[in-house]
Amino acid sequence: MIDQINNNNNDFVIFENKILYRFFKRVLDIIVSSISIILLLPLFIIIAFLIKCISNGPIFYTSKRIGKDGKIFNMYKFRSMKINADKELESLLKHNETNGITFKMTNDPRVTKVGRFLRKTSLDELPQLFNILNGTMTIVGPRPALEREYVQYSEYQKQRLLVKQGLTCLWQCSGRSSLTFDDQVKLDLEYIKKRGFFYDIYIILKTIPAVLFGFGAK
Repeated sequence: MIDQINNNNNDFVIFENKILYRFFKRVLDIIVSSISIILLLPLFIIIAFLIKCISNGPIFYTSKRIGKDGKIFNMYKFRSMKINADKELESLLKHNETNGITFKMTNDPRVTKVGRFLRKTSLDELPQLFNILNGTMTIVGPRPALEREYVQYSEYQKQRLLVKQGLTCLWQCSGRSSLTFDDQVKLDLEYIKKRGFFYDIYIILKTIPAVLFGFGAK
């Protein structure tokens, strides 16, 4: 199978899939996600307790996301917003702080006090370890898109979906939420072209300080 990356909507860089790389990437996903889930289980319990203490409703939030080749899957997160937050989005769109497809609002009133901390530290993303374990996601890859975002994608932007979606990516350790959507797409396509086992390790190591110190997080 051959994939294509369109850098400027005219020129295509063509590359063949890396079968051996994909095999070892999957092995790494299974090993890291399994060990992480076991080691982080006490933290999972603490987060779950805090969520239930501050608001009624489920501990986990399941979101329909668009994955590789446009396939829909359920992505898991710790719930950081109040119940029925999705229904309030339409009324908040006028406060969007980005000029692209994604929605960002620094003081989003839908986010709970615990949720604000979880988002700042990226702890709300930990349940995606189960997505990695079941194969719907990988450790390193472009972040999954919401359905309402995907329908607005250009053909150029859809190239983010040539590979499996990930827990972390190049732009998350290079500015995170401070980057524009166009910058995010550009870095995602750069990753897809350069992707390899050691490049993935590099991004994972670079992500650690970005998360610990909250660089670019909102």
